[in-house]
Amino acid sequence: MKYTKLFTPFKIGKVELKNRYAMAPMGPLGLGDAEGGWNQRGIDYYTRRAQGGTALIITGVTFSDNKVETQSMPNCPSSTYNPVQFIRTSREMTERIHAYGSKIFLMMSGGFGRVTIPTNLGEFPPVAPSAIPHRWLDKTCRPLEVEEIHEIVKSFGKGAYNAKRAGFDGVEIHAVHEGYLMDQFAISFFNHRTDEYGGCLENRLRFAKEVREEIAATCGWDFPVTMRYSPKSMLKDWREGALPGEKFEEKGRDLPEGIETAKLLEQYGYDALDVDVGCYDAWWWNHPPMYQEKGLYREYGKLMKKSVNIPILLAGRMDDPDMAEECVANGTCDIVSLGRPLLADPDIVNKIRKGKRADVRPCISCQEGCMGRVQEYSMINCAVNPQCARERYFAYNPILGKKRVLIVGGGVAGCEAARVLALRGHEPVLFEKSNHLGGAFYEAGEPSFKDDDRALIAWYAHTLEQLKVEIHLQTELSAEDIHKMEYDVLIISTGAKAKTFSLGSDCKVITAKEALACSGGNVGDRAVVIGGGMVGCELALWLTKDLGKQVVLVEALDKLMAVNAPICSANREMLERLVPFHGTRVLCRTAAVKTTPNGLLVKNLDTEEEEELAADTVILAVGFNSDRKLFDELQDADEIYAIGDCKQFHNVHSAIWDAFEVANHI
Repeated sequence: MKYTKLFTPFKIGKVELKNRYAMAPMGPLGLGDAEGGWNQRGIDYYTRRAQGGTALIITGVTFSDNKVETQSMPNCPSSTYNPVQFIRTSREMTERIHAYGSKIFLMMSGGFGRVTIPTNLGEFPPVAPSAIPHRWLDKTCRPLEVEEIHEIVKSFGKGAYNAKRAGFDGVEIHAVHEGYLMDQFAISFFNHRTDEYGGCLENRLRFAKEVREEIAATCGWDFPVTMRYSPKSMLKDWREGALPGEKFEEKGRDLPEGIETAKLLEQYGYDALDVDVGCYDAWWWNHPPMYQEKGLYREYGKLMKKSVNIPILLAGRMDDPDMAEECVANGTCDIVSLGRPLLADPDIVNKIRKGKRADVRPCISCQEGCMGRVQEYSMINCAVNPQCARERYFAYNPILGKKRVLIVGGGVAGCEAARVLALRGHEPVLFEKSNHLGGAFYEAGEPSFKDDDRALIAWYAHTLEQLKVEIHLQTELSAEDIHKMEYDVLIISTGAKAKTFSLGSDCKVITAKEALACSGGNVGDRAVVIGGGMVGCELALWLTKDLGKQVVLVEALDKLMAVNAPICSANREMLERLVPFHGTRVLCRTAAVKTTPNGLLVKNLDTEEEEELAADTVILAVGFNSDRKLFDELQDADEIYAIGDCKQFHNVHSAIWDAFEVANHI
């Protein structure tokens, strides 16, 4: 075995784990029933990750308090709302997880406070330690009464007792982390109280101390209690977070106090710290998009490991087992937490243990299926794994008879369709006109921060080869060609074509795809990018950060990425800040007029003033049109489907999910 450190047993308190991998806590939206327990989706979801080899499952956040913040997280279990239902459904889940030799901790929340997501707020005013601004809404929060704090603390004891009865091996407290309610009490920027819960650090941590003592009173000190903890907030000001490499004055918790806080939490009896950094105002730290480096919390984990004598858990894009092995070996952390990688591939731990890294379906950190859907639809899923949180209901359907399925187009939709069809026992045959799989997703993976896009394509190629799928590259089929072929079902996955419009011929004009396909070699030193959607913003970031070009980004709307949805706030907010941070000049409310010998003439839509922008190349990033030509020509086929961008241009999540749905029901 290559990764000996990762597969050495370890203890948190009295609980022994079979390896060093934990499932990081992620909001369990859609995984609870209306009676306060887990629904079947939730039970299957967590059990599936235990089946895949993960030693410790940490559930997403649940609530024991049902009075102060009754609307914080809809459809999430509660350990006190209906104890009988919670224990009944939890017992089924913990017993199944224990069957695989795994352990499970229940994450219990002290509340959201000023960061409650608006769609979950209902009619209740947001609460906080003090009268401070809400994160999302133009509202001032209501300070918690002391009696309400005591009520929340008491609920932790009752909830942990019910969790212990239900078979949970411990609990994790949510959290002196990410700027949630308990963290708001701990940070002086948020906490302006003058009573026993405000002022000095010990007073601000009184909430967390009392929670630990209350759980000990109901469950005993030997029942493990861990703390989700952020030693640094990355907070510049209200609703303003810091970027990687940015110099700023920390308004939240800085590292000196972070170390002192960690030592106090250990003194209070917490059995481990589950470490990250950031806050809701800098959400791209706690929920890192692809624009963050892999293992971004390592320096903070190592600092905490040196500061306390209790175990350190560490997440943060830690899917590379070489990095994870090194972190355990050099004292950066004791346990590696995987969040989104376990959504993408529930078997990742077993695959790493067996030395089958090429079999691991990679997380691409798009957050379209996880955090994007949590924000927009109150449901956790995964863009690249359509079965995530739907394991029972989206299992592979058995077939009654093998069918030969012709797939035209080898983008991610075509590859996913071929994969699912082959697994079910059908005979897919895939034709792709280029010399590689992946379609437009291949070019999109050119920037360094999109390496995992290329990794996903490589995984599809590897998987289809294992499944012995017949693939024909550099083969473009016409409707006439297809009419001559033998097949039972036809799937058209011909993707989309970039939108273009005429700007004259005085300066070179290319599309974003053409720039990416040539690795920027056809751009020159100066570029104007037209279109401030995600494609245009990522293109500008790549040209400046990776290639050192001078770039102006032109957008006709009021702001960048105004029409891209649903995008996780962490991705959108980080990208729109990164673009100017790395040197791109951004012009919103500006339209392109025509090319000139020196570049591009643009017009401000508010003032009507014109400006000539110097450029060697003008790059169009103004969207795509579905390529339905072949599909429309073959409407007479007995059974035909359009999937992915061919059906409707959207995103990787829609392409893969469409393909899975169609392929699983043929």
